Amino acid sequence: MSALTVLAIETSCDETAAAVMRGDELLSSEVASQIALHALTGGVVPEVASRNHLRTLRPVIASALAKAGVTAGEIDVFAATRGPGLATSLMIGLSAAKGMAMGFRKPFAAVNHIEAHLLSPFFGRGGVRPAIGLVVSGGHTMLVEIEAVGKYRLLGKTCDDAAGEAFDKVGKLLGLPYPGGPNVNRLACEGNAMRFDFPRSMLSSGDFAFSFSGLKTSVRYLLQKMDTVPVADVCASFQEAVVDVLVDKTVRAALTTRRKTIAVSGGVSCNSRLREKLSAACSARGIELLLAEPSLCTDNAAMIAYAASLRADAGHANDLAEDIDPNLRLAV
Repeated sequence: MSALTVLAIETSCDETAAAVMRGDELLSSEVASQIALHALTGGVVPEVASRNHLRTLRPVIASALAKAGVTAGEIDVFAATRGPGLATSLMIGLSAAKGMAMGFRKPFAAVNHIEAHLLSPFFGRGGVRPAIGLVVSGGHTMLVEIEAVGKYRLLGKTCDDAAGEAFDKVGKLLGLPYPGGPNVNRLACEGNAMRFDFPRSMLSSGDFAFSFSGLKTSVRYLLQKMDTVPVADVCASFQEAVVDVLVDKTVRAALTTRRKTIAVSGGVSCNSRLREKLSAACSARGIELLLAEPSLCTDNAAMIAYAASLRADAGHANDLAEDIDPNLRLAV
């Protein structure tokens, strides 16, 4: 990897983040979380998120530069998330990166948030190589065949709710604090995963698509019938149903395509049960498993910097004409 120094900004949703990377060395990564702010409403309010980005972005960038020991004038490439995400949030980070690129007369890189997640498990592990990528988060659940940087084939994605979205919605149904996903995982460790037999949607569909909306509905119907809810058991049983589908389809995708590596990223990849079952399944079949570091799983700018560096090395160019795209898809 070239020794370009990249300053990256991530503001696709409710995290304000900046990172500085030189070559394959991460010099700094700063994230200002809005979890406490949005916990008051039980979910992200776009206007509130964008106002908070405006307030915190400048000090977050300053902190990232200071911790990296570089000045803005020493940055070779300014990068930011282009999409997908909330329009009012995306425009703040992208505009800031463009402004700095223009001011310092340096290149600008617009990064696809999904691609950044997809590539993040390879950071610090010798670079990108052919693999099956599972991106599993609050907004996305998809399986992608990775050939090289910028060369992807979409194998399947969710038909409705993403896995992380289902976790959060079930958490809300159970009255758990926001965000629901980590709290469902925490309580599931104390519960009986065999207590309730929730559906494994599309497990035998013959393709690599996912569906979690029906599972969420099954939990809601169950709760309506119960006077006293065994919360830990519901969490464990729900989590097991999601994990079973994710593991089965991901491993099957690797076996079908004959890929020897599986790379997993996104917020839900922090789930302890998913990591446990994927590790066991891959070990049993001789498949290499690359799990993104927890700090790279949730929204962060380090993965944006890494993706920008990889794309620059691969000869992919961006210019200042690139604008936000809230519905941006992975180029396949």
